[in-house]
Amino acid sequence: MPYKEELLHYIWKFRLYPFDSLETTDGQRIEVIDPGMHNLHAGPDFFNAKVRIDDKIWAGDVEIHRSSDEWERHGHHTDKAYNSVILHLSERVDRIIKNERGQQIPQCKLSVPDEVRKNSDYLIHSHSAVPCKDYLSSLPETFIRSFLSRLAIERLERKTNDIYTYLDRFHQSWDEAFYVLLTRNFGFGLNSDLLERLALSLPFKYIRRHGESLFQVEALLFGQAGLLEETGGREDNYFLQLQDEYRFLRNKYSLVPLEGHLFKRMRVRPRSFPEMRIAQLAALLQSSGRLFSLVLEQKKVDDWMSLFRISPSQYWHTHYSFGKQSPKSDGQLGSMSRQILLINTVTPILFAYGKKIASESYCDRAIHLLESLKPERNVIVSEFCEAGVIPRNAFDAQAIIQLRRAYCDPRKCLFCRIGHHLLSRSGKK
Repeated sequence: MPYKEELLHYIWKFRLYPFDSLETTDGQRIEVIDPGMHNLHAGPDFFNAKVRIDDKIWAGDVEIHRSSDEWERHGHHTDKAYNSVILHLSERVDRIIKNERGQQIPQCKLSVPDEVRKNSDYLIHSHSAVPCKDYLSSLPETFIRSFLSRLAIERLERKTNDIYTYLDRFHQSWDEAFYVLLTRNFGFGLNSDLLERLALSLPFKYIRRHGESLFQVEALLFGQAGLLEETGGREDNYFLQLQDEYRFLRNKYSLVPLEGHLFKRMRVRPRSFPEMRIAQLAALLQSSGRLFSLVLEQKKVDDWMSLFRISPSQYWHTHYSFGKQSPKSDGQLGSMSRQILLINTVTPILFAYGKKIASESYCDRAIHLLESLKPERNVIVSEFCEAGVIPRNAFDAQAIIQLRRAYCDPRKCLFCRIGHHLLSRSGKK
């Protein structure tokens, strides 16, 4: 069964074994005073445990294996780091073990209770993308909401680490880090990776140097995206003008464009074509100047939404891609698209900035913004809705996404609060 040793760790850590079931191989009863601190790195599995064996109290480390022979197979009998082990736990005890000093280590059989085994099999071998899907509706509302709050913060902290990686790359420039994050999120999932590559290959300082000309900003972005290398728009005057401008700027800044054919277009609505998204991004970057500073100044949802209410250049009012006429529109980002940008760009940058300068007000503003926005509509959120977990706002929806990606997908049920609730409860499911 997968995760067998991890399951044994779990049973020991949370004392899921029958209270009077622990005894050494020579019949001495074991009372667990403190299971110790779980160690996820090199060395014994649990540090600073305390147990009473018969009438003697032992303090030290605990090591856990599936069978006794793993002690020597893992080289612990020659490793001084394991001389502090006071107890060896194993589901199968089949030999005497000794430490590096030649001292025999007390051993105890640690069995997986039938109910825990049954529920762990249910979680680990479930064919559902959400292993506990059929169990969720039975959980108390207060339990779910408490866990969602923790997950939403966990997701913000994960995004904060990504932003800090950008900061390190750009010598702590928040403008550059925000520009890369924003550009990535203009891909709206489908083309996010490629748009991130675009931003990383085209420094924001070049955009700002040409901030007085939307045409030049468009030329930089379209050209660097590799969308001016294609032949589809060669009969289009605007395309040719952008192409000429980019050639000049490319030589000026020694730029190397991406391959435009990599952008995904299959089953994409025309309003979401990569050309349209880049045109909208160009208008936003050109009109806003130091957009990061503007984001920090806002405190109301409507004000943040207004920052992203921009129209691209006139050409894009009648085109979704180069050389192909379309019905006339203002080309603005829709309300849902703007909300997604607030969720994925504004809230994490506010939270990360607050953490960096140790200001709770920015972190609180990020959380309040998420709580004020409607939940996202996507496959992950819909699946949890069907299971009875209904997000009240974007804060809850972000938590649900974190739960799915960080716990359900990698099958980390043993580290999940819901998985723990299922494994540790009494009685049958």
